[in-house]
Order: sequence, then C-alpha cells, then structure tokens
Amino acid sequence: MSDPIPRAAPPPPVRTDPWWRWRRNPLRRRGDVLQAWLGVLFAVAVGTATPLAGLAAGAAAHDILTTRAEREADAGRHATAELLEDVPEPGAFEAGTTTYPAEVRYAVGEGTARTGTAEVAPGLTAGDRVTVWTGRDGAIAEPPMDPEEIRYRSIGWGALAGSVVLVAGKVVHAVVVRAIERRRIAAWDEAWRRTATRWTLPS
Repeated sequence: MSDPIPRAAPPPPVRTDPWWRWRRNPLRRRGDVLQAWLGVLFAVAVGTATPLAGLAAGAAAHDILTTRAEREADAGRHATAELLEDVPEPGAFEAGTTTYPAEVRYAVGEGTARTGTAEVAPGLTAGDRVTVWTGRDGAIAEPPMDPEEIRYRSIGWGALAGSVVLVAGKVVHAVVVRAIERRRIAAWDEAWRRTATRWTLPS
C-alpha cells in the first residue's frame, strides 16, 4: 500500500518592503515616487496642523466660555430658597453625583416671593434651605460655569478640532492615493498594449 500523499503546505507569506518606492527598481514608476513623497508631505502637514488646530480651538473656546460665565455672573446672583417638597434618597450608584428637580420658594428683588424648580441634592425634606442661582429676570437658571468646567469643555473642543483635522487629512490622502493608483493602472494597461504587440505571433 502506497504512502498517502502529504497535503500541500501553504505558500510562505509575502513580505512587502515598505521602502520599495524609495529604491530604484524596474517596476517603479513616477506615480510610485509621487505617492511616496505625498505620504511624507501629508504626514508632516497633518502632524503639524492637528495639534495647532486643537490648541487654537481650545483657546478660542476657553475665551468664549470665560466671557459667557463672566456675563452670567454679572447678570445673576445666588438666592436662598426653601424646599416645598421632599427629595428622594439616591440609589446605590447615584450617591454623591445625582441631583433631583424639586419645587422651591425664594425671594427676589425687594423680597418678592417666587417659586420655581431647582436641581437639589438628594435626601432633603420640605422646609430645608438650599442655594439657587437666579438670572437677570429673577427666574432660576443654571449657575455660571466654574474655571474647572470651562477648562474641561475647552479641552473637549480642542480634541474635537484636532480629530476633525486628522480625519480630514486621512480622507484627502486616501482620495489622492486612489487617483494616483488609477493613473498607474492606466499606465500599466497602456504599456502592456504596446508590449503585447511584440509578443504576438504572426498568423
């Protein structure tokens, strides 16, 4: 009985030299060199523009948010309010971070009583005193952002701007590379048509 034929081994993996476009070889064309240089230029441009865009957007956002907070601070004030209802206790995963809307009564101007809804800490009961922020019209409003919140929001806007520049650079690079590849394939087809006529045997 003959031995079983062994299964064919898979071909070894093909290793692509990432620097082949920079080395002289018979298959390299001008489009390959152009693509290599464009990759370098895009890497430098995007690598430079991304942090600059992030810093510029973050600084602009910080100035805008700081100005808004100062304007809101000048237009409003803190007021002491009385809770008109009990506030529920926090859940197991909400303690220390959760607030609840509750009806409160407070005074504005020369003592005019008003009521409104404010975010208060959990676990309070009716009659407890809380501090609320009132706007120019005397209505309860969100308090101005503090420096820490302004800083976090500015960082977020800066990160968003940097990400947009990075993604836009990658998209533009992909479009340009795609166009170069199309021209390269067309050049290969044209070269093959010219060469094939030399290999065609006369009938």
